[in-house]
Amino acid sequence: MKSQILWKSLLVTPALLGTALVVSANAYAASTLSTEESSQLQGTEIAPELTVAQAVPTGERTPTQAIEQIQRYNQDLTGERGQGQVTSVSQLRDVQPTDWAFQALQSLVERYGCIAGYPDGTYRGNRALTRFEFAAGLNACLDRINELIAAATADLLTRDDLTTLLRLQEEFAAELATLRGRVDALEARTAELEANQFSTTTKLNAEVIFAVINAFGDEKPNSDEDIDSITTLSSRVRLNFDTTFPGGSTMRTRLQAGSIDNYEDPTGTQMGRIGYGADSENDFVLDVLSYRLPVGDKLALWAGAAGLEAEDVHPILAPANSSGSGAVSRFGQRNPVNRLGDGIGFGVDYALTDNIRITATYFTENGNEPTQENGLFNGQYQAMGQITYEGDFLGLGVSYARTYHPGADVNLTGSTGSSVASDPLDGADTSANVLGAQANLRFSDRFIVGGWWGWWDVIEQARGGDDRHSGIQNWMGYVMFPDLFAQGNLGGVLVGMPPKVVGGTNTEDDTSLHIEGFYRLRVSDNISITPGLYVILNPEHDDDNDTVFVGTIRTTFKF
Repeated sequence: MKSQILWKSLLVTPALLGTALVVSANAYAASTLSTEESSQLQGTEIAPELTVAQAVPTGERTPTQAIEQIQRYNQDLTGERGQGQVTSVSQLRDVQPTDWAFQALQSLVERYGCIAGYPDGTYRGNRALTRFEFAAGLNACLDRINELIAAATADLLTRDDLTTLLRLQEEFAAELATLRGRVDALEARTAELEANQFSTTTKLNAEVIFAVINAFGDEKPNSDEDIDSITTLSSRVRLNFDTTFPGGSTMRTRLQAGSIDNYEDPTGTQMGRIGYGADSENDFVLDVLSYRLPVGDKLALWAGAAGLEAEDVHPILAPANSSGSGAVSRFGQRNPVNRLGDGIGFGVDYALTDNIRITATYFTENGNEPTQENGLFNGQYQAMGQITYEGDFLGLGVSYARTYHPGADVNLTGSTGSSVASDPLDGADTSANVLGAQANLRFSDRFIVGGWWGWWDVIEQARGGDDRHSGIQNWMGYVMFPDLFAQGNLGGVLVGMPPKVVGGTNTEDDTSLHIEGFYRLRVSDNISITPGLYVILNPEHDDDNDTVFVGTIRTTFKF
């Protein structure tokens, strides 16, 4: 008895497969028609009573109504108004041997008797298929199959067909077993990932730096102490959690731990600072907490409760602007104008055109402290606007900032220049109007020339008497060689003047020069090694001071 049931099931299997093929083919063909062709095919030649899906709105149909509609459509195909079951595909006048589904349709009609035509002798294979029509057609075919199973007299499956199926099964047994094993392994792995995933909306990307550093020279600037020439191995770890919310907004939470000294004390000057210093005694701290909200295609809004920086909002054109993979010194990464303030604040980024962006930021370092000369608007702040053009050859950015520093917290140059330039008015309440410019010329994919310039007009906020003024200036020029010797590498040479007081109170007469070279070697997609060296001539803008050297080998892991 079981063998008879199996045999009858095998008899009808080709009919079921053929039905699914033709039904799917019709739906696919209809989806590829143009709007004009579809409207022509669905015009007056289709009987209104056959558009069952339009008879009752979807939300108002009951199960009984749906069944009645299927039965009525089935009668339309095989009853009084239909052509009834065709015995040859040639009876369908709109089916041609060149049609891609002709053989499948011919098999269903002539071998299985499972297809009916419309009253006008057409099949309408390119017409869109409704769900009711699909159900009615499938029902008619299943009725025919039941008849064949009950009769079990039709020679639907030949011995050759069975032999072919058995041969294919034997021939691909190994491949089927392998595929089954892979599917089982994939399902197990998927279940494991779903059970142990951290979050469906948050991605982790991390950066780890191992750094060998040494400073050398004779004496520290303006001091009789020797430079601390001690080789160190230290590290920095950053864990960035980027969370995406519905609508495309994102939040970044960064945890950072490190033991890398910034090298201001070993060299005796801010000019000697390394570009990736982070010394929290290897304790993890919240380094960044920021939120970005896109508004349409052109506008984005930023808010930061910790660690938001000007470079997050304002485009930086310098290719070496990265603490983990760019220049090795702090001054060599970007214009100090873009270091005037960070931490807590807001930002706006508007794409005026594909090449021009207008950005604005407001930052304060102590916006979370409800004390005098602190808070969001009562203490140190920096308000900055920038317009940036970025083309294939030329990149150009111009910025203006207004900044204020209470007397106990004056650092105008982002810890990059001389100690005098950092606080030229000796601890007085200080404001400044700041101009910045940056340019980038990409002569080819492997040769870039650029630089930046900055100017501070510093004003004392005196409570009486005449205000004092100072003028501060800095500049930098660089040559970059992307993909030097291999793809992903970067070589760079930079020469510039760190921030210097060039006029007004505490003018500095001599000039320091910063000279830097580095080469980032890409070991793999996740690992790079960057040896670098920078030299400070006449540190602290005093030619009586000895030259300072800082060398490093930075190894960066990203994952």
